[in-house]
Amino acid sequence: MQGFIRRFHVGVALALVAPLALAQASPFTTGASSFQTNFLAILTPVAVITVMALGLAAWFNRISWSWAIGGAIGVVLVFGAPQIVAWIRGMFGV
Repeated sequence: MQGFIRRFHVGVALALVAPLALAQASPFTTGASSFQTNFLAILTPVAVITVMALGLAAWFNRISWSWAIGGAIGVVLVFGAPQIVAWIRGMFGV
């Protein structure tokens, strides 16, 4: 009976600790998240200057509107990438 109780306690302890061990983030996820944070920090002022330059060029009629629209779509894709990826992953249940 003592052996059964001891094994039961060990089994309960493992059942409680296993989800904590599996909850750790993988090194790839940590690195990708860090890269994304740094990339967006660098790209934010560049995107602001680019949008200002595109707006100024469009204002003086020195640019095709397709370039201005392409720049706006590019900014949306770069800064909306985490939400877009989460949405697509949610669609496929990943």
